[in-house]
Amino acid sequence: MRADSPGHSAKFGSYTLMDMETNSIVDLQLIQSNEVGGSYHMEKEGLKRSLDKLESCGLVVDYIVTDRHPQIQKYLRERNITQYYDVWHFEKAMSKKLLKLSQSKDCEVLKKWLKSIKNHLYWSATTSVSGPEKVAKWTSLLNHMQNTHVHDNPLFPKCEHQDKTSRDNKKWFEKGSVSIRKVEKVTCNKRVLKDFEKLSHHFQTSTLEAFHSLVIRFAPKNVVFFYIGMLCRLYLAAMHYIENAQRPQTTTKQGEAVFKIAFPKSKQGECIAKPVKTDPTFNYVDDLMSLLHKVIVDPTPYVEELHQITIPPPLSSEFEKPYKEYVIARHVSRFSQGGGRNPTYCPAGSGKSWRIRRTTQGGMTTLTCRPK
Repeated sequence: MRADSPGHSAKFGSYTLMDMETNSIVDLQLIQSNEVGGSYHMEKEGLKRSLDKLESCGLVVDYIVTDRHPQIQKYLRERNITQYYDVWHFEKAMSKKLLKLSQSKDCEVLKKWLKSIKNHLYWSATTSVSGPEKVAKWTSLLNHMQNTHVHDNPLFPKCEHQDKTSRDNKKWFEKGSVSIRKVEKVTCNKRVLKDFEKLSHHFQTSTLEAFHSLVIRFAPKNVVFFYIGMLCRLYLAAMHYIENAQRPQTTTKQGEAVFKIAFPKSKQGECIAKPVKTDPTFNYVDDLMSLLHKVIVDPTPYVEELHQITIPPPLSSEFEKPYKEYVIARHVSRFSQGGGRNPTYCPAGSGKSWRIRRTTQGGMTTLTCRPK
């Protein structure tokens, strides 16, 4: 799910289902927070609507790759749908915990292993098919960090790297030390191993994150939109993404692939090579313009279809709107109260002035408003 604003006060949440084999968007649902009782519940409702849409079209879901949202886990179990977790989200949470642990005095040696642990996590998840095999490869990390490369688990009895003597003997953890036990507590606790079995070895959600980045160009998060406006912008972003998802990489006249150097924030100063794609196309705009001519000739069927869209009431409709004059009269500035002893005058929009007197009796404060 993508929220239209940061934090837990989002108004809209858009849930996207993407077919990873074709890199195309299958379904897109827009949920308003007051439909489900709060922004926390929008993700589950978006998934429910998308899965219901697929079932109504006769499509069966083999498996789904998501993050580790607790509500989503429970809901997919109830619908008997196989769920895998995105490796990047898992690695991000794990790296934060290990980085914090490496800052303690007795685990400073862990700093030398942070990048290797990250690579081992991806390798364990993507080179295994079954859950127990993933766990066996992942837990072999503890032995490896203690310079022990033969393991008790028959699913992964020995490290696959070449046997060689290390030049830096200080990088190894002491066997049975307090530091390696702290690392084990973070990397191999019950919950981590349970989730590690469900890491996706098929596909990841990186392309979906790229679509969410594209949506910002059509629906910026610092601009407020109405429901239909947000829905139309999401559809435009989806059409643009589907048309340009399979763009090839740019090549030189000699046929060599073109790359550019980038410095991602996550790499902390380390540069990477990114492939340069060909320029995007906008053929969907021509299709929309052709459709617009049909709408101008006979808008009736399109208006009827538009009216079938259920538009939730605005968030402000849940509250009773008082008279404007009363709100203005009730307003007292903290900087002009004068300690609460003197009456405060607030100018009204109609040119009137209101006198507000504050009285306290029995621990209760009363505001008395009357025209000046």
